Amino acid sequence: MLDALSALLKPELLVTLLVALAAFAAVLSVAAPMLQNDPLRTRMKSVSLELERLRRQQRSGAALGESRLRDRKDTGFARQIVDTLYLRKLFEAEASRNLLRQAGLRSERHLILYLMARVVSPIAVGLFAFIYTSTILADSVPPQMRIAVAALGVIAGNYLPYLLLRNKVTRRQASIRSAWSDALDLLLICVESGMAIEPAMQRVAREIGAVSVPLAEEISLTVAELSYLGDRRKALENLSKRTGMPQVRSVVTSLIQSERYGTPVGTALRVLAQENRDMRMAEAERKAAALPPKLTVPMMLFFMPVIFVVIMTPTVMKVMEFF
Repeated sequence: MLDALSALLKPELLVTLLVALAAFAAVLSVAAPMLQNDPLRTRMKSVSLELERLRRQQRSGAALGESRLRDRKDTGFARQIVDTLYLRKLFEAEASRNLLRQAGLRSERHLILYLMARVVSPIAVGLFAFIYTSTILADSVPPQMRIAVAALGVIAGNYLPYLLLRNKVTRRQASIRSAWSDALDLLLICVESGMAIEPAMQRVAREIGAVSVPLAEEISLTVAELSYLGDRRKALENLSKRTGMPQVRSVVTSLIQSERYGTPVGTALRVLAQENRDMRMAEAERKAAALPPKLTVPMMLFFMPVIFVVIMTPTVMKVMEFF
């Protein structure tokens, strides 16, 4: 065993392993972008599937007034449990559906799985906490404490699916918010060049996909709904509901008012684009102003001791030599 260990610790073998690892990392860094899937192409493919389904529903005369963009009803085991336990009423299915839409999950299957997770997650987390404290931590955790830990696990499991979904919604909204001002500028340019609102939004969706895939997806779905829904106002309101952002809501309100009263769309978009640019600049200034207080504690913990050591070490060494 010692001979094998000493053979592994030889400098020649270590240098060979490091060189091989560096070569593998170099090849991987070059090949990784080629092997990576294009998220924009994947999301746009799902949008095209939604558009094709809208066309089929329009041909068959299906009612699209609600514009829920659902898949076919799932008759599997999860759906049977959801229907048997009346989970739609218990967990407010419409509010859950709106939250799922904001996360980019629009199908009925996603709603069924989410409602199912709201039931399974508390049981699974509570049972795991009880088994963990009863086996691994059995010597240090008394029986009464195990029940309390299991109860806390049930409570945490109840909120776990909602927190994960809310985190996905937050990340998606952050992506949309970062590209929304640029999308408004592009939409303003297209409208003022003489394009109608549908081709203008379609062009913006195609261009903005390089910056924010979720925003390109939502604008593409809005174009599809504007083309196949009878109520254009409903199609624009669906964009606001799917994003859940006040910036988008204000633009949707302006577009609805422009279509209703015949006011110029370009003027409203110009004002809104300027407001969004000002809001983005104010947000950047706010983050810049909050940076010094955030850096105070790290500087005191990591920078100041090092500075004191560098300054005081020569003096201490001189004093020690003198005495």
